[in-house]
This record gives sequence, C-alpha cells and structure tokens, in this order.
Amino acid sequence: MADLTTRWLGLTLNSPLIVAASPLSQDVEAIAAAVSAGAGAVVMYSLFEEQLVAEQLAAHRFLDARTDLDAEAATFLPDVDVFSLGAEPYLAQLGRLRTRVDVPIIASLNGTTPGGWTAYAQQLEAGGASAIELNLYEVVTSPAESGEVVEDRQLAVVHAVVSAVRVPVTVKLTPFYTSVPAFVRRLEGAGARGVTLFNRFYQPDIDLEALDIDKKLVLSTSRELPLRLHALAIVSPATALSLACTGGVHAGHDVAKAIVCGADVVQLASVLLERGPAYLGVIRAQLAQWLDDKGYASSDEARGVLARDSAPDRHAWERLHYMRLLDGWRPRPRR
Repeated sequence: MADLTTRWLGLTLNSPLIVAASPLSQDVEAIAAAVSAGAGAVVMYSLFEEQLVAEQLAAHRFLDARTDLDAEAATFLPDVDVFSLGAEPYLAQLGRLRTRVDVPIIASLNGTTPGGWTAYAQQLEAGGASAIELNLYEVVTSPAESGEVVEDRQLAVVHAVVSAVRVPVTVKLTPFYTSVPAFVRRLEGAGARGVTLFNRFYQPDIDLEALDIDKKLVLSTSRELPLRLHALAIVSPATALSLACTGGVHAGHDVAKAIVCGADVVQLASVLLERGPAYLGVIRAQLAQWLDDKGYASSDEARGVLARDSAPDRHAWERLHYMRLLDGWRPRPRR
C-alpha cells in the first residue's frame, strides 16, 4: 500500500487529505469521524472580521442604552458577559477539537484589514492552532480601487499576521488575480509558508419571481477542479511554498489529479457535507489504490509529475494549446 505521509507547512501529516474550512468543524464528533477515516489535518471554520466588528458594535450599543437607565431598571438587563465578543467562542472550539483528535488543527482568519488580525492571530496561536489559514476573500465594488491597491492591502494583512505569530501562515486565494504566479511570489516574500488554491467566490443568483437576490449556498462539483489543476501546474514549479488544492475535490481520482499537478494536500468540504465525514475514508482508499496501480510507492513520488515543467507537453498548460484546441475543433455533421 502506498505511503500517504505528507509534509505541509512544515507539519508531518498522515495523509494529504484535509478537512477544509466549513461548518463541519463546528461538530467535534463529525471531525473525529473524518480523522478516524484518515484526515491528516483540519482547517476550522473561518473567524470573520465583519462578524467580530458587528458583535462589538452591538455590545457598545447595549452599553450605551444601559447607561440611560436607573440602577433598579439596569438589574433586569443581562450582564455584559453574555456577549460573545472577540475570538472566545472560536478559541473554545479550537480547544475542544485539539482535545478530541490528534492531528494538526489549523485556524482560519477571514479579513481585509491589517488592524485587529495580529491580536486575533496571536490568540489563536496561544490557543494551540498548529498553523493559520488567512483567507483573502474580498469583493471589490469601488471603481476607484485598482488591482494594485487591493493586492498591496492584502499583502499588508499577510505581513502583519506573519510578523505577529511563530506558527506557519498559509494564504487562501481566489482565482481573480491578473497574475496568480506573481502574487504567489509576493506572498512568499511577505513570509507566507503556503497557498491554498482556490476559495470558492460568493456568487449570488437572481430570483426572477421575487425580484430579489437568491443567496443560497451551492456546493462544489468536480467540474470546478480543472481551474485549480491549471493554477497548480503553473505555480508549483515556480515556488517553494506548500500548496493546497480546495474546491471540486470529490473522489480519489480528483485528489490524484491535484497531486500530479503539484499539490501537497487537498482540502475537502462539499463532499463531506453531502456524504458525511466518514466518506473521507472512501476517497483515501481510492487515492491509495490509484497510486498502487500506477506503481508509486508514495504520494510524494507522484507529486508534480504533470506540472508545467515536468509534463510531456508543457504547452498543454499554456495559451498555445488553447489555440490548438480551437483550431482542431469541428462541428459534428448533421444527420
């Protein structure tokens, strides 16, 4: 049986399969089931900047209202300790997960400004997080902001977090950069230890009957994987950072595709939400069987064999191949 032991962010994992940031990590027993099935690590659900700010503002409004009441009336109001301010609930869940399972637990921060994230990152490190995944999820709505301004702001966030902690920091990206390889290089210069490709961007639909925005969350499918494979194949030969693939991984063959393109690990969420956390064991067995069938002694041996600089035809990953595909396409004859 092929050896699935993997190095990621300087951590030694028993397999390249990781539970991605999702609601699954809010359930300790679900995570325990995934780890029993072979998960090498767990990324917790994200701690959102906007949520923390909203909670703090709500507390301030509550306190302002309370100061207008006399002492007797104030006794009917709850004590301010009932507010879940800051990272306390998140830290408590981190502690529960660390107690229950014996794999690295990665904290996830989702924000856009450098300010408070250094303090939160330090709290998560002190709480036992083995690493921090910084999610650079940003919806740009102002036409006055250039891509350079946005990237510089994001790099400032990364640098601030990296400077504040000793645990490794990996950065989760969207695919919407003019040059993903160039931005990855800048992240490496900012001190990041890894990159996760790609975050699934929030894409609300339209409800034509209600004339409103349809805000339902749609889980991923394997059809989303090729975008990640292309980026991995291009980026992996050009960086020393640890690479994670997330989005569109639903079977062992999907994992194998990501690994041969250069991924160190793959992150699973949608498939585990659909089929249950124990299904990770099925995917692990499928991956191990594929490695055995191809004669690989380990997942490390297969890593990057089809990345751009190693593939039999490196042009298959480039624009030239797109031109060849278009030139070679012919419509089917009508019957």
